[in-house]
Amino acid sequence: MKKILLSFAIFTTPLAAQAAGFALIEQSGSGMGNAYAGGGAVAEDASTIFFNPAGMTYIQGTQLVNALHLIKPNAEFSGTLTPNGRPVGGDGSNAGDLAFVPNLYFKMDLNDAVKLGVGINAPFGLKTEYDPTWLGRFHAIKSEVKTVNFNPAVAFKVNDQLSLGAGLSAMWAQATLSRAVNLGPAETTVNVTGTDWGFGYNLGAIYQATADTRMSIAYRSKVNQTLEGTSRSPLAAPLNTDVTAKVALPETFSVSAFSRLNDQFDLMGDVTWTHWSRFKELRIDFANAVPDSVTPENWSNTLRYSVGANYHYSDALKLRAGLAFDEEAISDQFRTARIPGNDRKWVSLGANWKVTPHSSVDVGYSHLFINKASINKNEGAANGTLTGSYDGSVNILSLQYTHNF
Repeated sequence: MKKILLSFAIFTTPLAAQAAGFALIEQSGSGMGNAYAGGGAVAEDASTIFFNPAGMTYIQGTQLVNALHLIKPNAEFSGTLTPNGRPVGGDGSNAGDLAFVPNLYFKMDLNDAVKLGVGINAPFGLKTEYDPTWLGRFHAIKSEVKTVNFNPAVAFKVNDQLSLGAGLSAMWAQATLSRAVNLGPAETTVNVTGTDWGFGYNLGAIYQATADTRMSIAYRSKVNQTLEGTSRSPLAAPLNTDVTAKVALPETFSVSAFSRLNDQFDLMGDVTWTHWSRFKELRIDFANAVPDSVTPENWSNTLRYSVGANYHYSDALKLRAGLAFDEEAISDQFRTARIPGNDRKWVSLGANWKVTPHSSVDVGYSHLFINKASINKNEGAANGTLTGSYDGSVNILSLQYTHNF
């Protein structure tokens, strides 16, 4: 188990989650080309285990899906820090770096009506890292969240129109937070790390309205995490202690539709709600007498809207396109240097090529236009007020191999 977690976590380190907050929607290579429009209703391959487990009833036989997403975010700060008695520093350079996010899914038939499957993925992730001498180092240097989710699932075909699905989630999470500490005549750093396991579930249903059109609803539950770990600082001895931090990774609810318009064109859409208002504050509880570190967050619930289309060029080649608008959970008032995100607009293209009668390859590309994000964060006299804005964008390339046994 440790080897599985380590190998998965090495890759699961994106700079900024590509959905709201620090959620990751990159859960299949096939969906990338459609900007994940209709994710719960498409039921094209075993990645439906994440989006809607009921979709397994639309896949015959045994199938293995393996996907890899290459994510290149750009996040550049420009602004000032109100003097806090320390040398100021630079703008932090580009906080983005190339990252890799894998997915793995396996599905099989128990009988004609009941399907079983399991998915391994990363529903949440985050990494922002600045130069250690940048002007905002007293607010943040490194912020990283890694998750690995094990998701066994079952689907049942009630009749020709209705399919139901359910799954369980066992999610491992690790968080790392670091920043500079102002000691007056000198400065040092503090590094906080913690890990935990949390558990949840996902449910889904698909209704086949006509021979060519189906609709779906899907729900993923919240996962409560109580991260336990340590705080370490080279020069500030009181910060060398055990720590805990509680976080509720939020639930989502999706409504999706898929329609085959004719032999050449498919149309799909999706609306997904995420309960980010659960994230009221980031509180780190030190085991000794050091007061809790509390950062107000006050995030808002979000909606993600997407539409997509497929063009069946031939029996072997299908072309994809998609658009999406992804609301950010963070308001200007509460934006921090740790997660400086904003609303995103997706433009996506992709293709599916049937290599053999039993295997296919998907490729998808998305460019995310991120609205300029302003920040005016006061962290007290010792840490200063960080004022300015972030320019950001993201490029994502996804590859997927699907094999039917």
